[in-house]
Amino acid sequence: MAVALKSSTLSEIENAKVPSYDRTALKAGILHIGVGNFHRAHQVAYLDRLFESGEDHDWAICGAGLMPFDTTVRDTLAKQDFLSTIVAQEAGSSAARVTGPMIEFVEPGDPQAVVDRLADPAIRIASLTITEGGYFLDASGHFNPDHPAIVADSRKPESPETVFGVLVKALKQRRDSGQTPFTVMSCDNLPHNGVIAREAVTGLARLSNPELADWIDINVTFPNAMVDRITPATGDRERELVRELFGIADQWPVFCEEFIQWVLEDKFVNGRPSLDKVGVQFVTDVTPYETMKIRILNGGHAVIAYPSGLMDIHFVHEAMENELVRDFLTKVEQEEIIPTVPPVPETDLDEYHQLTQQRFANPKIGDTVRRLCLDGSNRQPKFIIPSIADNLKSGRAPNGLALESALWCRYCYGETESGAVIEANDPNWDRLKKQARAAKDDPMEWLAMDDIYGTVGADHSFRELFAGWLNMLWRVGTRKTLETYLER
Repeated sequence: MAVALKSSTLSEIENAKVPSYDRTALKAGILHIGVGNFHRAHQVAYLDRLFESGEDHDWAICGAGLMPFDTTVRDTLAKQDFLSTIVAQEAGSSAARVTGPMIEFVEPGDPQAVVDRLADPAIRIASLTITEGGYFLDASGHFNPDHPAIVADSRKPESPETVFGVLVKALKQRRDSGQTPFTVMSCDNLPHNGVIAREAVTGLARLSNPELADWIDINVTFPNAMVDRITPATGDRERELVRELFGIADQWPVFCEEFIQWVLEDKFVNGRPSLDKVGVQFVTDVTPYETMKIRILNGGHAVIAYPSGLMDIHFVHEAMENELVRDFLTKVEQEEIIPTVPPVPETDLDEYHQLTQQRFANPKIGDTVRRLCLDGSNRQPKFIIPSIADNLKSGRAPNGLALESALWCRYCYGETESGAVIEANDPNWDRLKKQARAAKDDPMEWLAMDDIYGTVGADHSFRELFAGWLNMLWRVGTRKTLETYLER
C-alpha cells in the first residue's frame, strides 16, 4: 500500500530518499512566484542538495502565485506539507527523491499578502517562473508599457494585480522602511531573463513613480540565468507510476530527466545560498550559455514539435524514433542553428547538440509533443526567429527554419493530417487559427503577424522559402515534404 506523502510519514518511505535535514528548523529566504513542475525539478532540487549538506537552512522557499490555478497548487502541496517527489529518469534507471525546501505558501489570489511577505527582511530573493508569456513583451522582445494589465497597475500602484506590480510595491515598502531590497531572480526560459525582469519592474515603476524606478535601477539586482532540465507535465500516469515504483501517494509528483544545469550571474544585492557547492555555475556573463541552450535545445524542440504533432505522434521519444523527424532535426541544427551560436566557454557545440538529441530520445520521461507545441506565439520569437534572422544576415538561406515556420502554421490550422482536431494550444489560439486558415490560400497572411515575425516576415527570400514549404505541405503532406527537404 502506498504511503501518503507528508512529514509524519517520511520514515515509512522505503524506496525513495527523503530529507535528512530538520525541516522544522528551516526559515524562508526566497519567495518564489510560479510554483510549477520546472521550479520543483530545478531550484527546489538544488536547494534540497544544499540543505542535505547541512548548509544555508535560512534559504528555504515560500511559494506564491497570482493566477487562479495557484489555489489548486497551494491546496495540493499543503496537504502533503509542501513535500514533493522528484523522479529522475534515464533509459535504464529511475530514482526518486522527496524534497523539502518549500515550507510555506502565501494565500493565492491575494497580491497584498505577497507584498507583505516580500516586505519581510528575511526574504532576500524573489524568484520567478511565470513562463515566457508572463513578461509583457512587445514584438522586439522588450517590455511593453502599453499592455492593458500594465496600464491598469500603473494607474493603481497601491492595488497591483500583476507580478511586476507586486514586486514594485514590495520594493517601495522596503525602500521606505530603510530595508535592503531583495534580488529579483528570473528562472524563466528567456534570453537575458534578468535584463527583461529589470525592464518590467523598472518600466512599470516609471509609469507612476519615476523616482522609485531610479532607486530600483540603482539598488536592486536582476541576475541573468540559464536554466535547463526537461520536465513534462504531471498527470494520472505519473501519479500511478510513483505509487507502483516507489510506494508513495503523491498528488503532484514531478518527473524529469537526470540532467540538470543552472548557469547564473553572481549579482545578489542581499546575499544568496551557496549554490555553487551543489553544481550551480556562477559566471560573469550568462549570454553564451543561454544562447546555446535556447537555440539548440529549445529551438530543437520546436523543430521536432510541429511535424510530430501533424503526424499524430504523442511522445517526444517516439518523435525521435521517427527517422524523418530525427533527420530533420539533425540537418536544421547542423546547417542553420549551430552556426548562429557564438562560442561557449569549455563547450563543444556539436557535443552539446548530440547530448540534446539523447535527452530528447529518453523514453522514460514521457514528455509529450503537445507540450512542445504549446505557446508557439511566445516561443517562436525567442527560440526560432532569432536564428532565422542571423542566417539571413550571414547570407545563408534558412531553408529548414522556413519549413519549421510553415509546419507551425500548418499545425495552427487546427487539424492533424489524419483529420484529428488539434485543441487550443496557445494563449492566442483563435488568432493563430484564423491566420493559418487564411494562409492556406495566401501564405503571406501568416507572416503578416509583425508582433511575432518582426522584420524577418518582410524579408523577400524568407517569404519565398516559407510560401514554398507551406504550399508543399498542403499539396503532398508532412512526410513527403520532410523527404523533399532532406534530399536537398
